[in-house]
Amino acid sequence: MTGVDTNVLVRYLLQDDGPQARLANRFFDELVASGDRCAIGVVVLCELVWVLRGAYGVDRKAVVTTIDRLLSVGQIELIDRDIIVAALARYRRGPGDFADYVISESNRHAGCAATVTFDKKLQREPAFQLL
Repeated sequence: MTGVDTNVLVRYLLQDDGPQARLANRFFDELVASGDRCAIGVVVLCELVWVLRGAYGVDRKAVVTTIDRLLSVGQIELIDRDIIVAALARYRRGPGDFADYVISESNRHAGCAATVTFDKKLQREPAFQLL
């Protein structure tokens, strides 16, 4: 198994840089052909969402669809999958950023009752406590 960095995933998904996209395509094609798997972590997904939303203006619904598709690819091992699935469900319907929900779900998995924040848009979210 090989870990994948955000920039490789972005090039593969967006095909926005010809030479790098070709290398990313080759990597994933060879991965599939060999029956191997790759690992994608929660930080990579947080960065991916940040890049898609910020740099490319991708709407929230399309971001959710993209992560849903990554969850369904057999050759991709999502590290901390339970956290990702729970964070994605909350991101799908909540006002926060994907990273907010990843932080909250990571904290919950660590045994925390709540996550304190100054982010007012999260004040109605039950897992957050506004300071």
